[in-house]
Amino acid sequence: MIDAVTSWLGPAEWQAVRLSLRVGLIATLVSLPLGILTAYALARWSFPGKQVLNGIVHLPLILPPVVTGYLLLVTFGRRGSVGQWLETVGIVFSFRWTGAALAAAIMAFPLMVRAIRLAIETVDPRLEAAAGTLGASPPWVFATVTLPLILPGVLAGSILAFAKAIGEFGATITFVSNIPGQTQTVPSAIYALLQAPGGEAAAGRLVLVSIVIAMSALLLSEVLARRVARRVAGA
Repeated sequence: MIDAVTSWLGPAEWQAVRLSLRVGLIATLVSLPLGILTAYALARWSFPGKQVLNGIVHLPLILPPVVTGYLLLVTFGRRGSVGQWLETVGIVFSFRWTGAALAAAIMAFPLMVRAIRLAIETVDPRLEAAAGTLGASPPWVFATVTLPLILPGVLAGSILAFAKAIGEFGATITFVSNIPGQTQTVPSAIYALLQAPGGEAAAGRLVLVSIVIAMSALLLSEVLARRVARRVAGA
């Protein structure tokens, strides 16, 4: 299967596909723990500034992606307030694939949090309270009661975030540019090919690959969520 894809795509195109998959996977895995914590806080806790946190989480959905990329650049760039400090310890985001993963994670984070939050809100708080009255600590209640019940939402949110991450363009190209082999993901490669004479055929192949990956992720999300839901219901 992989050999067939690599023979159909050119070396540069396949390189962009691999980088996109890598960026999407890292972005999803790294942001998942924070996504679960944020979703739980928004669904269960009451605290000052809750609506502010909710607004910040969803801000990337309504801001132009270029604005998000610019904010990342001035914050995590080599001359940014955080980027300068990180560079002293050997961590560099700007114009690196790690920066592409950071941008993708931020753009996909609202979708992940929303899916997980909706799942948490469907769990009856009385179940968690009952476990607490039996002496279980809050972390243990979450691990043994809440998490198994929200697992379909976690899976759906993770796969949806992954699909969004591999398709991110505006924030990524603003923050890490479009460097072949380093930061050129599938959307960036399509953009570059459409600017070059005779690049339409290669761009069309990458568009088809993007559609296949996105549809596969959505279908997988549905299948896994239903299977987990049936197992939880039968437990």
